[in-house]
Amino acid sequence: MKFFKAIILFCSLSFFAFETAHDYYISTTQIDYIEEKQSVQITSRLFLSDIESLLRQRYDKDITFGEELKPKNVDTYIESYLHEKISIKINGEKVNFTFLGEEYDYDIMKCYIEIEDVKSIDSFEITNTVLFDLIQEQQNIIKTKINSKQKSFILTINDPKAVLNFN
Repeated sequence: MKFFKAIILFCSLSFFAFETAHDYYISTTQIDYIEEKQSVQITSRLFLSDIESLLRQRYDKDITFGEELKPKNVDTYIESYLHEKISIKINGEKVNFTFLGEEYDYDIMKCYIEIEDVKSIDSFEITNTVLFDLIQEQQNIIKTKINSKQKSFILTINDPKAVLNFN
């Protein structure tokens, strides 16, 4: 019975967490190390309304997302913002990532990022301050699958960094 209640609670929170008008300010970032491809693949999910507000504030006050409407220059703005707000170190060395693009799923924007030529990971550090400059209550959930180990972290404005060691 406890298991059933936990499933209902999780499903309810998941449903309410991604409504258009939301009371919770969260993003989720999934990080997967694909050893065969020597690649770290990252997907960040952000509320479209939050990104729209941020882009209006920082880059263009007239930006509006709508049905079948992708604002001009949005790729450039998002790429620039993500490079400013996400920092990654692998094995103690800062690495550059490539912004591959974004897609929209109702009121969620999925941003795709990749780090290539990663031969092995002994340690992984991420600092993610996305939307902290817009929303003080923002929480960025980081889920990782690296070296067959899954970990999760919640990053906040007061604790924006997670470190994983694998040795």
